[in-house]
Amino acid sequence: MESRISPPVRSYLPAAILLLLLGWGGLIYVIFFSSPNGGTRWAFFFTTVIALTGTALPVAAFLNRRFPSIPPATPASVVRQAMWFGIFGATLAWLQLGRVLTPVMALLLAIGLVLIEWLLRMRERSQWKPN
Repeated sequence: MESRISPPVRSYLPAAILLLLLGWGGLIYVIFFSSPNGGTRWAFFFTTVIALTGTALPVAAFLNRRFPSIPPATPASVVRQAMWFGIFGATLAWLQLGRVLTPVMALLLAIGLVLIEWLLRMRERSQWKPN
């Protein structure tokens, strides 16, 4: 039988801790102990996504648990929502690197990512699953 609430936040903590350690540790290593060239630039963006995803994972799990939806968010949905935050942060860093980031652009990017997630959740809700 399908549960009517999302899994507890503590079930996401091992993955969040692993992502936090790998992401922030890798980011610190890239920033302080490497020379800025093409490879380390991509490592910076990769570790930024991992670090911000690990940071947002418990928050996304808590928000999905606190504000339930019908059907409840699956663990894949919660991880996907946390990944959107990591992708958003790395994209902002990339745009700032080229000196093209503006507040309006950041807002439009955030609205676009929220819209994509809303459409994906709406698709999940529309799937017919007999009891």
